[in-house]
Amino acid sequence: MDSAGNALDGPGVLAGMRTDHSKDRTTRPATPIRRLTAVGIGLAAVGAIALSGPQPMPALRLAAAAQAVTAPAEGAYWHTRTLWKGTYSHQLGRGKNRYWVEQQSVAERWTALDGRTWRGYRDLGVRPKSAADERAWRRDGSPTTWTRTANGMTASLSAQPDKGRLFLNLGAKGAPLIGFDLVDRMLSYEQAQALPTDPAGLKTWIDKASRDPNSGVSDDTRESYVRGQLVGILSDAPVKEVRAAAYEALPTIPGVRSLGKVEDPRGRTGQGFLIDLAWGKGSGGSQQKHVIAATERLIVDTGTMTPLASEVKYGGEPVPAKTSTSTSVTLQIGWTDGKPSVPALP
Repeated sequence: MDSAGNALDGPGVLAGMRTDHSKDRTTRPATPIRRLTAVGIGLAAVGAIALSGPQPMPALRLAAAAQAVTAPAEGAYWHTRTLWKGTYSHQLGRGKNRYWVEQQSVAERWTALDGRTWRGYRDLGVRPKSAADERAWRRDGSPTTWTRTANGMTASLSAQPDKGRLFLNLGAKGAPLIGFDLVDRMLSYEQAQALPTDPAGLKTWIDKASRDPNSGVSDDTRESYVRGQLVGILSDAPVKEVRAAAYEALPTIPGVRSLGKVEDPRGRTGQGFLIDLAWGKGSGGSQQKHVIAATERLIVDTGTMTPLASEVKYGGEPVPAKTSTSTSVTLQIGWTDGKPSVPALP
């Protein structure tokens, strides 16, 4: 559970670490799909303090009142559906029969024009990660449920999908969180429409937002914060022109390298980026020089300006080498009239 009482976005690389770009963080990339939930770090706001509820808008000119609001003709909800896969944080099994398993889950999010958001999750069960892991699992008796890890830690894992769950996104006091979650702010649809649609203007807006006293962003993490928020906008912004500005701004940010045309795990072609998501870099003194390092391979559909897939590789402490990768694949994204429901099996 997060600080607002909401269920976190599912299991991940460090017993909760994942990327999800739909911020189920993801994403990310995850984010999302986008959060390192195990250590309370948002990959979309690397190095910043995650904000749990609606925050005041920074003193920036959005000119929403002067702009006509255009309701989308495509549907009633901005909807994302993401399939996530990552390695469980500890080996399972007994004695010499130890093995790694992969977890899979599907996450969905529906945000209505009035800002109410519903989230759905469904764990799809675990399976041995590799052929060698499967052989060790069979020697271990081919269990389908686990209550302990190989080193004796408590676990609650199953090879079968669960029934899933659906809930309205609530704040700390039980009231619905209202708005589109963009740049650590809960923006109305009108405000989302008024975001800058040019790359330089959007970067400047995010930079100014990061200087708000409530953002928790320091000078040495500001660059990674802007980079992460641009990635998040690709899945979270309900306005294509804003997403296009984020896409065009990405390769102008240090730590982002264009890969050209690449294929995602489902064979879809998009524009690839390799993104540095390092967090916790300091310089001397009592600061830790390296807490967590991560690189994200992001693939974007340039027709819709939305993510196709994201693969995040983690390194450094405390991430074990065997659990260093998670993958998030966008199954659906866009406007829909389909009402919120418990996620179906993919």
